[in-house]
Amino acid sequence: MKVTVLQENLARGLGVVSKAVSPRSTLPVLANILIASDEGRLRLSATNLEMGVTCWIPARIEEDGSTTVPARTFSDLVSALPSEQVMLKLDIQTQTLNVRGGTSTNDIKCIDAQEFPPMPAPDLEGAIQINGGDFREMIHQVTFAASSDEARPVLMGALIQVDGDKLTMAAADGFRLSVRKALLSAPASAPISVIVPAQALKELARVASDGEEPIYMALPKGRGQVVFRVKDVEIISQLIDGAFPDYQQIIPRSYKSRTLVSTASLLKACKQAEIFAREGSNAARFNIKSAQGEMQPSEVEITAASEETGKNETIVEATVDGGGLLIAFNVKFLREALEVIKTPNVALETSAPNAPGVVRPVGDDQFLHVIMPMHLG
Repeated sequence: MKVTVLQENLARGLGVVSKAVSPRSTLPVLANILIASDEGRLRLSATNLEMGVTCWIPARIEEDGSTTVPARTFSDLVSALPSEQVMLKLDIQTQTLNVRGGTSTNDIKCIDAQEFPPMPAPDLEGAIQINGGDFREMIHQVTFAASSDEARPVLMGALIQVDGDKLTMAAADGFRLSVRKALLSAPASAPISVIVPAQALKELARVASDGEEPIYMALPKGRGQVVFRVKDVEIISQLIDGAFPDYQQIIPRSYKSRTLVSTASLLKACKQAEIFAREGSNAARFNIKSAQGEMQPSEVEITAASEETGKNETIVEATVDGGGLLIAFNVKFLREALEVIKTPNVALETSAPNAPGVVRPVGDDQFLHVIMPMHLG
């Protein structure tokens, strides 16, 4: 293999695939990145056997070939090279990659590409096309609610459902639920319902972070995998087996009190309360005051206390439709939900101190967040 590539392109490609490198594996080759010539471009691939990421970058290929190079060593070296051309030349006999950039010459010991797990050929037949900006926003608004508890693997993923031209994504961890809907530019040929690991979706949002490039999603038959393709990057992930909870049952059908507040004001109040609540169970009390007359201004009093740090109390102006209520929430969870809401105002719908609350952006019916109450100690 003999390749010339721009340092900035190589650094960008390594940055894209590096998150799929397995940091702790019994297979040494999984700590490496596969580099290979591929139809006039350089292909970089990394996998941890659950997720694989491939990126294609422009390069001048003088001799075809492939090898796997230690991810950390190679990435650190490339980022330290001057921003000009980098020459890569492989000695097949010794599996040593000679890396030249500027006045620097380096030899890196590699592992034969034959030992790298085969990356299945992408099967994008029947792929659905999703608006890149919409899908990124969906991922940000949903995946933070997925569980990190390996004891319940189905909750470590996000449910993706497609029915005609309707796309729905949902994630829950037993204490909260996020649901986001969007419309596809063209209806899917068949309904889809799969659980995709939240980590793979976060990775997709990261690599697709600029521009409105469409994202293609395909489910190759009989492989138990999902393939996402955006521009010159491809992510393949194992699907999570199992039945996702019937989340529609969790969403309250009605409410007794609807509180309208400024998103920014409530978010700021939650951040202040969290400073005191985090020493304990993250619980903060929300005292929703009923208005004196219909559509009259009211307020929400938010308090958090800790024996170690002290007490915080913040009052937020609100419009309350319905009766007053004292309810406690995990303020960290509420803060995380408010951070992904884009509208200026937000509605908090509540029914009783022991019933879930629903957070909705005012003027946007595509997103909702359900949060379970905590005991009023």
